[in-house]
Amino acid sequence: MERTGGTRSTESGLPIEPVYGPGDLAGWDPAERLGEPGAYPYTRGVYPSMYTGRPWTMRQYAGFGTAAESNARYKQLIANGTMGLSVAFDLPTQMGHDSDAPLAHGDCRAEIPRWNTISISGYHMAEAGASPAQEIAFTLADGIQYVRTAVAAGMDVDDFAPRLSFFFVARTTILEEVAKFRAARRIWAQVMREEFGARNPKSWMLRFHTQTAGVQLTAQQPEVNLVRVAVQGLGAVLGGTQSLHTNSFDEAIALPTDKSARLALRTQQVLAHETDVTATVDPFAGSYVVERMTDDLETAARELMGKVEDLGGAVEAIEHGFQKSEIERSAYRIAQETDAGERVVVGVNRYRLDEEEPYEPLRVDPAIETRQAERLAKLRAWRCQGRVNNALLTMRKAAEGEDNVLYPMKEALAAGATIGEVCDTLREVWGTYRPNDVF
Repeated sequence: MERTGGTRSTESGLPIEPVYGPGDLAGWDPAERLGEPGAYPYTRGVYPSMYTGRPWTMRQYAGFGTAAESNARYKQLIANGTMGLSVAFDLPTQMGHDSDAPLAHGDCRAEIPRWNTISISGYHMAEAGASPAQEIAFTLADGIQYVRTAVAAGMDVDDFAPRLSFFFVARTTILEEVAKFRAARRIWAQVMREEFGARNPKSWMLRFHTQTAGVQLTAQQPEVNLVRVAVQGLGAVLGGTQSLHTNSFDEAIALPTDKSARLALRTQQVLAHETDVTATVDPFAGSYVVERMTDDLETAARELMGKVEDLGGAVEAIEHGFQKSEIERSAYRIAQETDAGERVVVGVNRYRLDEEEPYEPLRVDPAIETRQAERLAKLRAWRCQGRVNNALLTMRKAAEGEDNVLYPMKEALAAGATIGEVCDTLREVWGTYRPNDVF
């Protein structure tokens, strides 16, 4: 990342020196700070062989229009060599509204065949402007809160911790991103072993999925995004991700076309098969700059995590608006630097074209919304409303008390309740979170 005026710092605001050497790692013990790949503290990766045995999972995130159209895109991706799929829902569905709700107008999908219960995500925070240090600090703080809640409910940490997974972003700043992933693994391993007393080594492992940074894509000269995504994907791989989604170059403009989605996948395939990054584990191990940046990021992240703890944990800190205000300050700084030209964005504030080339985006048939609303009407006419009402009442009582809500929720859905009806019932009990404006 270029800075005018000669001074440089990382995305987290930490100093980055023009030259690093042995003095930057004085007293640094590789046995303590690194260990071996696949061993505590997992700085070098969670598996001994990492990509030397098989590459990361190429997991593409996709979904648009109807379930049928999304399924066709999934089949195309599989035919093109993707190794995993992540289902993208429209925003109203993610927020718990039906396709015929007023809030869903213009944005429609409602099939939910299966889902994982949780992915502890920092990606959305990074997309909102969080720095790398903030991203891992607030994500790991959330993870700690989840673990504490499960343990307080009577669960043994080693019964569920091995299945926890995380979700991070990959920016174009390769060195800091590699350091970020390494620092996150080290922090999580220490927290799980020492704070929660986990005995199973799998409970210490921070396994994560990575998606390239959508917020760094530009609508101007969109083909340049192919280069950005390749750089971001390389950073994720060098940082030891378990799976990766590479964004399509046209996502700053519209939904990806078949061609752009295929090129995004081909980017990963080139990294896996035409470079030598899979030939050895953790190639940056021992690098003066990366090891120093890893230590600096760990220190910065732990400081932020300490502030979260001082406020009473992740939930209390959210109620105080701490994470939100920190992220907003970071986002504002980035916007100011970009507007002032201090942060160069190719094609946006430097190297612009006098006239942008025309681009034909993917267009979704607006009649899909009407057809989906008709399907919901048929569902409501077919189902037994009394059974739905009873199931929703049972779920409501569970939500009002201490019972597990998932079992009655499953019964309500099996009875024909819609996602909007289920979520509306829960909203009536739990309310809807409204963050405080504290920036």
